[in-house]
Amino acid sequence: MNNIKVYAFVGPSGTGKSYRAQMVANENNIHYIIDDGLFINDNEIIAGESAKKAPTKIETVKKALFLKQEQKDEIRKAIEKYKPESILILGTSDGMVNKIAANIGLPPIEKIIYIDEIATPEEIQEARRSRVTEGKHVIPVPTFEIKKDFSGFILDPLQIFKFKGRNDKPYISEKSIIRPTFSYLGNFTISDTVFRQIIEYIAKKDPNIYNIIRTRIDNQPEGPYVYIELSVEYGGNVRNIVDNFKNKIIKEIEKLTTMRVQTIKIIIKEIHISKEENN
Repeated sequence: MNNIKVYAFVGPSGTGKSYRAQMVANENNIHYIIDDGLFINDNEIIAGESAKKAPTKIETVKKALFLKQEQKDEIRKAIEKYKPESILILGTSDGMVNKIAANIGLPPIEKIIYIDEIATPEEIQEARRSRVTEGKHVIPVPTFEIKKDFSGFILDPLQIFKFKGRNDKPYISEKSIIRPTFSYLGNFTISDTVFRQIIEYIAKKDPNIYNIIRTRIDNQPEGPYVYIELSVEYGGNVRNIVDNFKNKIIKEIEKLTTMRVQTIKIIIKEIHISKEENN
């Protein structure tokens, strides 16, 4: 690790660091970022777990600083595996980024870049407004990268942002807007009824399904566990009916609620035979 060049991007909380992280990395030819407890290679999370999953602000800070030994070990192992030439660490102060570097065994920071060197006062003010009034946080990776970890916490993709950096290189990045677990705006929950209504809607549109007999939803923080009993129309391939129905449910629930379906169990209880078929 001694040969790694370590950079830092520093600014107060809510000033838009994570939003501009990929831009700063691109301008300094850096492909690895440490932000919010995550170790990121370009747009992919390769180690760590977002600190914003923590139940309290205090726990979030502890996670972001990599205070737990298992966190340190995971990040160190990933660094040894990927052997980055340089790393950009994000933090709210010089002290924070220096602590992060020390905790995960990186060399001293060579250069610190400050948010007011990158963003205008107006942009910083707007970022603060969004944080305070809407509880929005940005993570510099695509939504699909963190969806499995943030089930149920508002995951909106941020539009691709193109920029010509100081090196005149094309800059393309995907980001995700999330609302942390500890948000003072309140808990984000989805009623079981919502999942049932989505399932019923999909069933009504499927000509191979006659009726839903029973639905049971086990709504957990990591995502719903779904059990369904069906009555299907006579004549169709039961295996195909079940597989198609299952895939549609997963797709619609994840699209409409941002929650990741954990399991779906579908049982065929009846075969419906119409009067025309009997005749």
